[in-house]
Amino acid sequence: MRVSLKDVAAHAGVSIKTVSNVVNNYQHVTPAMRERVQRSIDALGYRPNLAARHLRKGRTGIIALALPELGNPYFAELAAAVIDAAAAHDYIVLLDHTGGHREQEILVSQGFRARVIDGLILSPIELEAEDLRDRAENVPLVLLGERDYDLPYDHIAIDNVAAARAAVRHLNGLGRREVAFIGARRGRSEPAQLRVRGWREELTAAGLPADDGLVAATDGWGHADGAAAMNRILESGRRPDAVFAYNDPMAIGAMRVLHERGLRVPEDIAVVGFDDVVEGRFGAVTLTSVSPDKEAIGRLAVESVLARLGGDEMPEPRRVRADHRLVERESTLGRAAAIGGGRG
Repeated sequence: MRVSLKDVAAHAGVSIKTVSNVVNNYQHVTPAMRERVQRSIDALGYRPNLAARHLRKGRTGIIALALPELGNPYFAELAAAVIDAAAAHDYIVLLDHTGGHREQEILVSQGFRARVIDGLILSPIELEAEDLRDRAENVPLVLLGERDYDLPYDHIAIDNVAAARAAVRHLNGLGRREVAFIGARRGRSEPAQLRVRGWREELTAAGLPADDGLVAATDGWGHADGAAAMNRILESGRRPDAVFAYNDPMAIGAMRVLHERGLRVPEDIAVVGFDDVVEGRFGAVTLTSVSPDKEAIGRLAVESVLARLGGDEMPEPRRVRADHRLVERESTLGRAAAIGGGRG
């Protein structure tokens, strides 16, 4: 039997309006009254009808999240952060997979599901500014990732150039002088371009050569792509003393190749990844990685959607930089130093 507001009001000996104010978290309720009503809610097991609450506001209670790669651990962890942030506001999240294809990103951004969602959070790869410039759909749109479209939509990202420079600076500080980059993308990819740029800037600032022969381009960003890129560099006759990978799966793929070739990580070649996914923390050699604040990205994205829905005065689109940090582990410090220093 479903418990109603009327049941809670009768149990607590208060009005239905008072119960509604507590359930909806209105500010002008005394702590004593809030506690009294909450005791009745807990005792009766009352659960608010979220669908009805959203419908009364002319909303569905659903936010769509469109990602390029659901199988990529970074995007899986980011999705979890968005879902948790949305749940805190009584919203549910509809996941969509674009595959990073422009046609699918256009379809999603133009609102083919507009009737069932209140807002859209989109992480585009191939989408162009022209695809969004004439967007007719008025469902709030928040963009994630590094491409700057210079359009009136909220945009949340980390500073990829600064993050890449921090990774290379860490390697240089450990005495590594020949740092390879694996994961430069064939074709347009803003994140890859920015991370290569950071790699190049930091090496140049340190007075070290940013040798294009140590940059390996790939078509994808998975484990196999990292392994293939590492093999190509080694087969070219080059022997870098460090590798900075576009992401953690590529770094893990590269480390597998180094192991198969009898090279030690980090003694022979140090490795740094990007995204700090859970997988990198549990390998035989734990992975040093750039760690974006995924929880903050998820929270900021949801809050931006809800602020637009709430009619808050936000005439200008927000450009928000989420934090990042470098988590140092065994793949650069070695086992003894990583454990002894308690890093990561």
